[in-house]
Amino acid sequence: MRKTRVAQMSIFENYSEHEYGVLLNNVSSLLDRHPEILTLLERDLIDKPCAPVGCNGLTVESIFRCLFLKQQLRVSYEQLAFHLSDSMSYRSFVRLPHDVSPSRSGLQSTIRRIKPETLEKVHQLLSVDWFNNGHISLEQIRVDSTVIKSNIAPPSDSQLLNDGVRVLSRYLAKSRELTGKKISFSDQRKASKSLAFRIFNAKNAVKEVLYPDILRLVGIVLRQIERGLLQVRADAVPSQSTLQWIDNVMHYRDLLLKIVDQTERRVINKEQVPSSEKIVSLFEPHTDIIVKGFRDTQYGHKVNLCSDKSGFITYFSIEEGNPADKELFMPVLLSCQENFDCLPKSIVGDGGYASKDNVLKGRALGVKRVAFHKRIGISYHAMGVKRKTFEQLRNFRAGVEGNISELKRAFGAGKATWKSHDGFKAYAWSSVIGYNLVRLARLESG
Repeated sequence: MRKTRVAQMSIFENYSEHEYGVLLNNVSSLLDRHPEILTLLERDLIDKPCAPVGCNGLTVESIFRCLFLKQQLRVSYEQLAFHLSDSMSYRSFVRLPHDVSPSRSGLQSTIRRIKPETLEKVHQLLSVDWFNNGHISLEQIRVDSTVIKSNIAPPSDSQLLNDGVRVLSRYLAKSRELTGKKISFSDQRKASKSLAFRIFNAKNAVKEVLYPDILRLVGIVLRQIERGLLQVRADAVPSQSTLQWIDNVMHYRDLLLKIVDQTERRVINKEQVPSSEKIVSLFEPHTDIIVKGFRDTQYGHKVNLCSDKSGFITYFSIEEGNPADKELFMPVLLSCQENFDCLPKSIVGDGGYASKDNVLKGRALGVKRVAFHKRIGISYHAMGVKRKTFEQLRNFRAGVEGNISELKRAFGAGKATWKSHDGFKAYAWSSVIGYNLVRLARLESG
């Protein structure tokens, strides 16, 4: 049964005198001040009904520290396993027993059990405690939004159709292995791959001729899938593997049907399909299409965040769809009121958040100064500032760009590499927690 932490600290903890070793030691001391984090993590990592027998595995404390280390180093699970077997500083930080070296699969299976909702609570717990201790200040906060990309290739209709053919055909080919029922089918993978390649590299006039051909192949595969589902349900031996095969096939079949629909509407019927109705990945269907201003289209999720004067991220939310920044302004203030029981004296955002309604609502709550990088017809008096104060707040707002840059560059938040929607959110929250922990450790060490 997994333990929460090792009660007896090792006398052999040894950190390198290199600045990174010193940083890890400081972060370790910081985490020791917050044992309540482990209580939150226990719910995800310890199976209460299990009898207290067998191998203990990694402690809850070690798993969370492995998560921090992975985000800080921006490495794969395989590389993390190597570092933990090779480096005394890393082993000391994670608090591994001398005879334990976790494998890649062991690290992945345990770290990924931590739910995004749990990590959100950890962030909130740390933020409130640091606010009460004076590390976080709400005198001035700055708001901005950015995009965390999903781990997908730039989408195209032809490639999405080919992905559907490839995945569903693979399930048909493995039906005997997974369900015990062999399904005869006409394999369309090679022809689909060839057509998708030709469409991708063809001119528009040629693409219009080729798309009906690949749609015809998709139709063949979908009919084979329906026949295969009937055969498996009727003849296969009921088992967990069979039920999983059916669920997976139905999941990808339904997604492929949506892709066929959007392809016919866009390519064949020349219809404008709303972004909210589009699927841009067969494997990460939660991905949103985000267009900010006149910049390139990005595929992932929009996040809204704010930071204080020390750069701590005090608020973070992962949005669904592509809401306007104006809609994301008031949730920041309401979150401050709910989590910290306190409102900032000054809040500043870029021009996308600017609206008279946001100014009025913010001032009505009790915020003294509500300013935006661009005034957009809002007077200084309405925002509660003088011109000099407005310029100071505008300069202060620019600092959030550096916070976002560090979050993406140093903690991997540029692209979330974990699978599924929950994986995306857990990855993003772990990056934010790691960012805040390192920031406080550096501030405390001077």
